[in-house]
Amino acid sequence: MLRRLYMWMMRQAGSRHATRALFCIAFAESSFFPIPPDAMLVPMVLADPNRAWRNAAVCTAGSVIGGMLGYYIGFNLEPVAHWILTLTGHPEAEAPIQAAFAKYGVGVILLGLLPVLPYKLITITTGLVHFSLWQFVLASCVTRSTRFFGVTALVKRFGPGLLPIIERRLALVGGLLLAAAILAVAAIELGHHR
Repeated sequence: MLRRLYMWMMRQAGSRHATRALFCIAFAESSFFPIPPDAMLVPMVLADPNRAWRNAAVCTAGSVIGGMLGYYIGFNLEPVAHWILTLTGHPEAEAPIQAAFAKYGVGVILLGLLPVLPYKLITITTGLVHFSLWQFVLASCVTRSTRFFGVTALVKRFGPGLLPIIERRLALVGGLLLAAAILAVAAIELGHHR
C-alpha cells in the first residue's frame, strides 16, 4: 500500500495540478496521511528547479495549516484524536509526550524538524495537552520551513541522483522512521519514569 501511495504521489508531482496536490498532501500529512510530502516535493523540484522555492513555500504553508487542524482535533475532539493516534500506531503517545511538554516545552515541537517523531503525532498531542496555540504555530513555522526548504536546497544541489535512491529505499526509509519514532517515544517514557 505504501508503494501504491508513493507512486500516486509521483504521478501527481508531474500533473498540472501538482502545486495544489502538494498543498493538500502537506496539509493531510499533518494530521492523518501516512506519507510525508517530501516524497512529492522532491520530484517537483527535480522537474522544475525554477519553481523549487515556491513549491517549498507551498509545502510549508500546507503543513503548518494542516498542523493547526491536528491541533484542533487534539484540543476539541479528544475521541477522534485518540482514534487517529491508534490508527497511526501511537495509541499510548499522549502520556509520554505530555511529560515531554512539561519538561521541554516548545522543544518537543522542534523535534518535528527531524523525522524522529511524525509531525501528526506532535500536532494532535499538542492539542490534547492544551499547549499554547501561538507557540505551537510559531514553532511549526520554524520547523516545517527549515525542513522543506532544506530538502529543496539538497535536491537542487544534488539533483536527479536522489530520486532512484529514494525509490529503492522506500521500505527501508519507512522502517527506519518507524523505528526512530518508537525509540524516541521509549526514550521519553524512560525519562518520565526517572
